[in-house]
Amino acid sequence: MPADSVPMPGESIETPTVVAPPEKHVGVGGAMTGAVPWIDKAGVVGGVFRGIRSLFSGMGVTVGYLMRPSTVVTQEYPENRETLKLPDRFRAQLAFNHDDKGYHKCTMCRICEEACPNVSIIITGREKPAVSKKELDSFVWRLDSCTFCNTCVIVCPFGVLRFDGTFESSVYDRRLLSYTLNRYAGPVASVLEKMEDPEARKAAMDPRDPYSGAAVIAALIEKQKATKVSQRAAREAARAARIAAKAAAAAAPATPPEAKDVG
Repeated sequence: MPADSVPMPGESIETPTVVAPPEKHVGVGGAMTGAVPWIDKAGVVGGVFRGIRSLFSGMGVTVGYLMRPSTVVTQEYPENRETLKLPDRFRAQLAFNHDDKGYHKCTMCRICEEACPNVSIIITGREKPAVSKKELDSFVWRLDSCTFCNTCVIVCPFGVLRFDGTFESSVYDRRLLSYTLNRYAGPVASVLEKMEDPEARKAAMDPRDPYSGAAVIAALIEKQKATKVSQRAAREAARAARIAAKAAAAAAPATPPEAKDVG
């Protein structure tokens, strides 16, 4: 016991006040501890009237829509496909920006491909360019792995990429979620515009369809398989060469030591 709490001689010790336990009563759901709450009868009646007023207010809105269907603001999808307008910043599908002539400005700088956090963009160049040194063959975007982070659109220095409002992407085959965004394989718009002969422009461009991306993915997978097979064959050949070298060394006769000259 602390020294300052010890009473001095002649001082009286105060008796602590004992608080009675709360009264226990039975209510809805069984026994409850505590004082019986006071019920405000006027508040209960007022709450009932407020609920009835709110109900009639909501029914008034419903009846108003029934009487004037043109004022309905609910989106009636898919009946409103022709008039449906999504916000400008809505991210649905990645798309290429083509000009009025159908040309693009992709220079295959691969900045977007390197910035993609989960390898959803695969860019392949033409093996035999027609005009310039680098020509785009396929710009493949994989919707099945895209997180719609918009990084590719931000880092593109030529404004080639954008997200549009095409949100209907349901398919029954997952391979159809790989899209080729460029409409043609060939040089960029600046190179094509310098070509005066229309036939030469047409010869330098090969058309691409949106679903050739699946073929590109399949080709890359096959290329990876072929690379693994060739690497495995190279390892087996190296292993066989080491075994043959060890066998040749074991079969070779031991050379006798050179005789020392006796002077």
